[in-house]
Amino acid sequence: MDQTTLIFWTALTGVISALATGLGAIPVHFLKTGSKSVRAFSSAIAAGMMISASVFSLAQEGIALEHKMPLAPYIVIAGLLLGAAFFRYTEKIVSNIHDHNQSLAKGFTKRGWLIFVAMFIHSIPEGIAIGVSFATGNLQFGLVMAIAISVHNIPEGIAISLPLKTEGVSTKNCALASIATSMPQPIMAIPSALLAWFFEPILPIGLGFAGGAMIYLTVAELIPDALENGGKSLTAWGVMVGLSGMLLITTILKAVL
Repeated sequence: MDQTTLIFWTALTGVISALATGLGAIPVHFLKTGSKSVRAFSSAIAAGMMISASVFSLAQEGIALEHKMPLAPYIVIAGLLLGAAFFRYTEKIVSNIHDHNQSLAKGFTKRGWLIFVAMFIHSIPEGIAIGVSFATGNLQFGLVMAIAISVHNIPEGIAISLPLKTEGVSTKNCALASIATSMPQPIMAIPSALLAWFFEPILPIGLGFAGGAMIYLTVAELIPDALENGGKSLTAWGVMVGLSGMLLITTILKAVL
């Protein structure tokens, strides 16, 4: 595969994967947001989906690199902790900005911005994964990886849109926010394809970091909100539905691709 072809396919599939995230806003459009129970269940489902994506996709994918990098599992663990610590710092910054300048929110609450930041971080290693896959020179392998990430982005778009929709954000803005969180994918895919030797070794720490940020978000924001508005039982079932649903989608995707 020559460099022009490499850049073309990497850029094209990176953009498609980002746009696919916006499709997650479509089913959320039909959600009735007036009920506290609906808000709570939506937050819990989003929490379950994010936990599943963090543990069974990001962390597991990083640990699977052990055959290339023996220390990969330990690097992923360090990344999880760093991601959580970074997100704690981010949470404080977002809180200060939101408290001092409400106009910056533009319809998004503090929680909405935190979800955006967490999923934005989450997309960086996915973009690297697309680029590194095409850098192998195997076009089919690169396409399979890009398709897998694109399809995986749809339920992630749902996870992003669910809590935003309950906060009164329009379906259009939910879709735009979802797509925006995935913009690191096309941005990171091209340089990582051209410099795979540099980007591939940082995949374990990147995957762990993104997972840690998302897990912190679910525990600090989504689950407490669900508990406050829906109680323990509704929250527990919402988390289980979200976690199981995301895991089911991931399993079917791996079997098909």
